Amino acid sequence: MTGELAASRRTIALLSLGAFAAAASMRVCDSLLPALVRGFGVSTGEAARTISFFALAYGLTQMLYGPMGDRYGKLRVVATAVSASVVTSLGAMAAPGIGWLIGFRAASGAAAAAIMPLSMAWIGDQIAYENRQATLARFLMGQMLGFIAGQFLGGVFADHLGWRWAFGLLAAIYLATAIALWAQSGGFGSAAATSPVAYLRGIAAIGRAPWPRRIFATVFFEGFAVFASLAFIPWHLHRRFDVSLTLAGLAPGAFGLGGITYAIFTRRLLVRLGEAGLVRAGAACMATGLAGLAAGGHWMLAIPESALLGLGYYMMHNTLQTNATQMAPATRGTAVALFASSFFLGQSTGVSIASAIAEPIGTPVVFLVSAALVIATAAAFAAALRGKRGDKATA
Repeated sequence: MTGELAASRRTIALLSLGAFAAAASMRVCDSLLPALVRGFGVSTGEAARTISFFALAYGLTQMLYGPMGDRYGKLRVVATAVSASVVTSLGAMAAPGIGWLIGFRAASGAAAAAIMPLSMAWIGDQIAYENRQATLARFLMGQMLGFIAGQFLGGVFADHLGWRWAFGLLAAIYLATAIALWAQSGGFGSAAATSPVAYLRGIAAIGRAPWPRRIFATVFFEGFAVFASLAFIPWHLHRRFDVSLTLAGLAPGAFGLGGITYAIFTRRLLVRLGEAGLVRAGAACMATGLAGLAAGGHWMLAIPESALLGLGYYMMHNTLQTNATQMAPATRGTAVALFASSFFLGQSTGVSIASAIAEPIGTPVVFLVSAALVIATAAAFAAALRGKRGDKATA
C-alpha cells in the first residue's frame, strides 16, 4: 500500500508539471501581445487571436480527449498529448508570420487540452471524494505556478531575449515531462473495450442530467468573465501606466499566487465555509479585485488586486472541479472533459469579445462587466449547491 501511495504521489507530481506547462502556454501570450503587435505590425485584436484560438481549440478538442481517456487510459492519452505539445511549441517558436503563429497556437491548445481534464479525472478515479478537493488543490499548484510563469516570463522574454524563446522554454518543459511520463508507461493500465457508440450514449446521458448542465453553464460563464479580464491586464498596465512588459507581467502573475494561497488553506476554508460559502466568498474576492483594477491608481496596486482575483477564482473553480469529477463516475474522463470544454469555450468567447471592445470602450469597462457577471454566476451556483446538498462541508 505504501508503494502504491508513493507511486500515486509521483504520478500526481508529474501531472502537475504537465499542468504547469499547459497553464504557462495558455497565458504566455498575455504579456507578449504588445511585442506581437509591434513585431508583426498587426492590430491588438489580431494579435489576441493567439490567446483566443488557443482557448477555442483547447475547448473543442475536449470532446475527443474525454472518451479517448476512458477508452485507452487517461495517463496514456496525457503522455501522448504532452509529447505533441513539444512539437507545437517548437512550431510557434519558428512561426514566420502572425497567421502561422495563430495556427501553431491553435495546435498547441488542441495538443495540451488533454492534460488538465484527464489528470483531474485520473485523480477522481484514485482519490475518495472526501479527500478529493484538497488533493485537486495540491495538484493545481502546478497550474497556478504555470499562470505566474507564463505571464511573467512572457514579459521577460519580450523585453530581453525575444518572444520566440518563450515558446522554446515551453517546448523544453513539455519534453522533460513527456520523457518522465513515458518512463513509467507500465503503470498506464490497459485499454477499455467499450464501443464508440457506448461513449456517445454516455455523453448524451451526461447532457440530459440537470446537475451536469448546471455545472457546464456555470463554468462557461466563469471562464468568460474571469479570462476576458485576465488576458488584458498586462496590456492595460502597459498602455495606461507605460510600464515595461516585464513589470506588467508581474500583476497577472500574482493571480497564481492567490491560487497558491487557496491551495494551502483549502481544508480550513472548506470546513469553515462549505462549498456554497466558498463560491460566494470567491465571487466577492474576484469582484473586488476586478473593481480595483478598473479604478486604476498606481500600477503596483494591480499586483494585490490580481492576487485577490486569483484567490477568489480558485475558491469557486476548485469547487466546480470537485463537483465535475463526481458527475458521472463510470465515464469520469468524458464528464470532466465536457466540463473543461465548457470552460474553455467560455474563455475563448470572453477573450474574443473583450479583444473587440477593449480599445474602443476601454479595459476598465471590461473589468467591471466581468465583475458583475461573476457575482451573478456565483450567486446562482451557490443557491443550487445549497439546494442539492444542504451545503454540507467535507473535511
